[in-house]
Amino acid sequence: MKRRFGAHCAIGSAMAVAVFGVGPALAQEYPVKAIRMVVGFPPGGSNDIVARQLAPRVSDLLGQQVVVENRPGANATIATEHVARSNPDGYTILIGSVSSLALSPHTFSKLGYDVQRDFAPVTTVAMTPELIAVHPSLPVKNLQELIALAKQQPGKLTFASSGNGGLPHLAIELMKSLAQINVLHVAYKGAGPAANDVVGGHVTGIIMDFPAIFGQVKAGRMRALGLAAEQRIGLMPDVPTAGEQGLKGLLAVNWFAIMAPAKTPRPAVDKLHAAFVKAAQAPDMQERLRGMGIEPMTSASPEAAAKFLQSESQRWGKVVKESGARAD
Repeated sequence: MKRRFGAHCAIGSAMAVAVFGVGPALAQEYPVKAIRMVVGFPPGGSNDIVARQLAPRVSDLLGQQVVVENRPGANATIATEHVARSNPDGYTILIGSVSSLALSPHTFSKLGYDVQRDFAPVTTVAMTPELIAVHPSLPVKNLQELIALAKQQPGKLTFASSGNGGLPHLAIELMKSLAQINVLHVAYKGAGPAANDVVGGHVTGIIMDFPAIFGQVKAGRMRALGLAAEQRIGLMPDVPTAGEQGLKGLLAVNWFAIMAPAKTPRPAVDKLHAAFVKAAQAPDMQERLRGMGIEPMTSASPEAAAKFLQSESQRWGKVVKESGARAD
């Protein structure tokens, strides 16, 4: 992401100083006005929660207000394209996640952006695992019992997601592949409607971001069977991971990353990286996020963030190809 410029004559050098000499000064001053952090989902979801928790702290660190702006629709691709087309000056950034940055490039036939070409990754900031849960009436207490029942009744068990092509949908497909079971995927328009139909008994199970259904599980309206993560989570220490139950490949973690438009000046990217990492790593912020089932997760550098995004895109691309899952 580094840029190098040069000039080769006296007049050219003078002009370069006049024109390009302003750049470092502006970079040192950045930011001089409010920054818009665009969220591709409605208020209340995991992306929005993380954005609104971090925004005030980052505002204090940068000395300018970070304003959260929701632009929901099409698995966050509307918001993602908007930021990709925004002026690369550091004043419009995206808090993106697995859906728009690692899944949509594989599940949509056409997109108005290219993650590798159109963005300058800043850092990851947090993650939350997918939680596998069922209606309490289903006679299963763990994943192995669920798998056994699904094999006895192929195609009869139904699992809800928040929409075609999103992380919960792909997590269901990954579970089906690894466990070699046939359950019916039921797509809803959002986590809320999906969770409501599980609670109502219209759907037998669900895979969803932990914060979205934690309350229902805690209240006994759903039964948690496992986490699609490498480690257990503090809010529900008794719920084992899928790996602990024999499905080691069932890893579906929704991470959140700060992205700037491509060609955003590196000094601005570096300032954003430093501020978001410091905000996410603050002890009180970590405690607050963990109280909602969200774990801090930061990148050592913008390059490390870019490398992580690329690896996640490759991993989920394979799942999409094998499952045939589509968002359009």
